[in-house]
This record gives sequence, structure tokens and C-alpha cells, in this order.
Amino acid sequence: MAAIQYYDVILKPVITEKSMAGMSEKKYTFLVHTEANKTQIKEAVEKMFEGAKVRKVNTMNIPGKVKRRGMTYGRTAKTKKAIVWLTEDSKEIEIFAGL
Repeated sequence: MAAIQYYDVILKPVITEKSMAGMSEKKYTFLVHTEANKTQIKEAVEKMFEGAKVRKVNTMNIPGKVKRRGMTYGRTAKTKKAIVWLTEDSKEIEIFAGL
């Protein structure tokens, strides 16, 4: 596959009760490209959100679920989730400000 650009890495934020509770600790959750690694995710967050300095990135690979329609079995798409921890002196991410 071609090289992943920083604007292709972060797909969308994860908006759940647990992820919203983590925002007070400067911990943000994103759905990311399945082939992105931790350094690419860190670089993408720092470039896309001005003033954000990443301290740590945790990632999770989530396999697709088995679904059935009649006699046919298939799988949904696999996803990757990243939890990004910001440093104490970094700015908040504005995308979550109104939530």
C-alpha cells in the first residue's frame, strides 16, 4: 500500500461515555487507519490539532464481527482504535469542546 499521509490516519473521534470521562485527564480516543502505527498517529494528532503535544499512544485492533444473512456468512470491516494521551502543558483538542 502507498504511504499513509497524516490527514488519512485519523478517521473520526470515538464519542462514548467512557471516552468523554477520559477527556478530563487529557485522554482522547480516535478511530484510525488500520495500517497506521503509533508514531504516525502521534504525528497526525500534533499536525492536525495545533498546540497538542502527545505523551503516549495506545492502540487496539478490533476484528470484524461475523454477521449472517440467511445461509450466507460474512464479516464486517476490521477497525483500529487509538487512545492518545496529551502532555500536561498542551492545549485541549477543540473538536471535543462543544460536547
